[in-house]
Amino acid sequence: MRARSRLLTLLALSASTAVLHAQQPKPIVLHAARLLDVATGTILSPGEVLVEGERIGAVGRSVAHPAGAELIDLGDRILTPGMIDVHVHLFLHPGAEDLQTVEESVPQRTILATLAARDDLMGGFTAERDMGTEGAGSADTAVRDAINNGLIPGPRMRISGNAISVLGGHEDAIHFNPAQHVLSNADYANNAAELVTTIREQHKEGSDFVKIYETGHDSLKDGILSTPYQYTVAELKAAVDEAARLGTTVGVHAMGEPGTLYAAQAGVASIDHAVQLDDETMRLMREKGIPAVPTFAISEYFEQHATGAKEAELEGKLIAYHAAQFKKQMAAGIPFAVGSDVGPFPHGTQARELELMVEYGMKPLAVLQADMLNGAKLLGWQDQVGQLKPGFYADIIAVPGNPLQDIAVMKQVAFVMKNGVIYKR
Repeated sequence: MRARSRLLTLLALSASTAVLHAQQPKPIVLHAARLLDVATGTILSPGEVLVEGERIGAVGRSVAHPAGAELIDLGDRILTPGMIDVHVHLFLHPGAEDLQTVEESVPQRTILATLAARDDLMGGFTAERDMGTEGAGSADTAVRDAINNGLIPGPRMRISGNAISVLGGHEDAIHFNPAQHVLSNADYANNAAELVTTIREQHKEGSDFVKIYETGHDSLKDGILSTPYQYTVAELKAAVDEAARLGTTVGVHAMGEPGTLYAAQAGVASIDHAVQLDDETMRLMREKGIPAVPTFAISEYFEQHATGAKEAELEGKLIAYHAAQFKKQMAAGIPFAVGSDVGPFPHGTQARELELMVEYGMKPLAVLQADMLNGAKLLGWQDQVGQLKPGFYADIIAVPGNPLQDIAVMKQVAFVMKNGVIYKR
């Protein structure tokens, strides 16, 4: 009996070992005509990446080809890290933005969000920050978890649930009949105590970070932007401190002063849209390493799809104003990250944001560094994604040409790998 027991044990161990070996993915070697080191701007030619499981094993002009490795020759293309979009809305799609939140059920919007995540991944975006579900609450928790569990394709996500706003503030259904009591697209918080309570509720529901509306409604008159603030410095600081206690950060929608200054003084993680920044605000952003996230692509889309000539003219003036301010912000040396505000325009097309940042004066390499290096840092994954380095996740894309010469090639993604898994080839 003892010998038989020993034999059964050996057989079980042998079977377990066989299963383990069967589950180990074989190494992959990616070969292309070029490879970009985004941190230095160096281009290796040719370039190779050894992928072992979900991680990068080696990078160079030539890497070891382990026995049994699959060689994928991507031809006359360049290998780069996957792009990062730090301002997306998975739960929005083109069309009447305000009506989506009242005409479409949360289950319907969640299904559409899974398709949006897939489209973003296929567009070459392997990591994203979802800046508010626009009234769908914590439904983005389910989307993020489904992606992480391999149930659906999509970028690795940081999610916020609903954004937070004051009563009667930004996204509070202010254009609807008040007697109908149409719900806000944001969670209400009218003071510091309510901000803390709301942040705790969202954290319980699975949020990764906090999204706060700090300014709105916006107007531009005689070349001057007006955008009332919603929270004081002390209130924003209470939110930042509570987020820090939970191990996370606060990103704000803030178009201009004084809300942008208040956000910088409170120490937020990012100032999104950032159309207007005064000198003191920019000094604090430099000092604290707070990036601006310009979101030019959404403004361009709104101008091109305006409901009338007057609206198109206003959007055009706002874009011109922002472009001029953007040049001042670059000259001031503040950091930037890349976010498109995709959702109201088609998911998967937001590489246009990189192109617009170049069009408005930023060098292509600086844009790629803002996207991949600063984007990874803003998401808290600077040691995991955003570079082709040994030990980093194998989040890799391939595009034709040379993005340092023509950033538009980032819209032509031919190959997508995330976590060592090929999604587009």
